[in-house]
Amino acid sequence: MKSIQSLFLLVFTLLCFNIVSAQYGNGYNNGYGSNGYGRGGGMGMDRSMMQGPQGNTSKPKEVPPEETAAKIVEQMKPVVNLDELQAIAITNVFTDSMKEQGILLKNESSSQDEKIEQMKALRESTTKKITAFLNPDQIPKYTDFMENFKEIKKTKSKKKKDSKENKEGKKETEAIKTE
Repeated sequence: MKSIQSLFLLVFTLLCFNIVSAQYGNGYNNGYGSNGYGRGGGMGMDRSMMQGPQGNTSKPKEVPPEETAAKIVEQMKPVVNLDELQAIAITNVFTDSMKEQGILLKNESSSQDEKIEQMKALRESTTKKITAFLNPDQIPKYTDFMENFKEIKKTKSKKKKDSKENKEGKKETEAIKTE
């Protein structure tokens, strides 16, 4: 009888020790929010300190105009048959145009209609500058390329809008299902 009581006492003690040690971070994913008492890894640091600097993560990174201009000219090179000197000059024209476009868009003093007019004027001057670097046989190829490029941009923006709408629709249906 005494041995059975001792055995039960030993088993009970081991089970209690196991449960207590699991709660205090010695097992089962360190207990109490994965960091034992919420200390965030000890040494008086909390989670906000461990994650490092937190910026505004919702705003996407702005791509530099030089990079965008280079991508456009790389796509244009084989279609319009540009040589290296033309490619460099046109890249510079696109870069300047995109910088000017950014300034126009950020200008809060002008109305929407004024911005549209300014953008049209900028587009026309950019086209004139670029066609000045092209040979007469390259100009129609350039105009065709730019028309196709506009269509590609429109379809990409439509796809983005459609995918956003689809995601929002899925979230709404999931919310309705959970209710």
